Amino acid sequence: MRPSELRTLTREELEQRLREAREERFNLRFQQKTGQLSNPLRLREVRRDIARLLTILEERSRAGAGGGEAQSEAK
Repeated sequence: MRPSELRTLTREELEQRLREAREERFNLRFQQKTGQLSNPLRLREVRRDIARLLTILEERSRAGAGGGEAQSEAK
């Protein structure tokens, strides 16, 4: 997933993708422990996708909350 593609999604879509990525990470980790993981690099990709999703969600929450703080400091 490219960050530019993720930024066009709504918050609900981002949260849904985050849930799916976390579930996939769980399954991949389970496969790794049982020796059935065929593509170990996929685990790294999913971990990075989760980080991207969390970063974008955090940016949006700060952008929404940041407006009120800037106004209170100006007064």
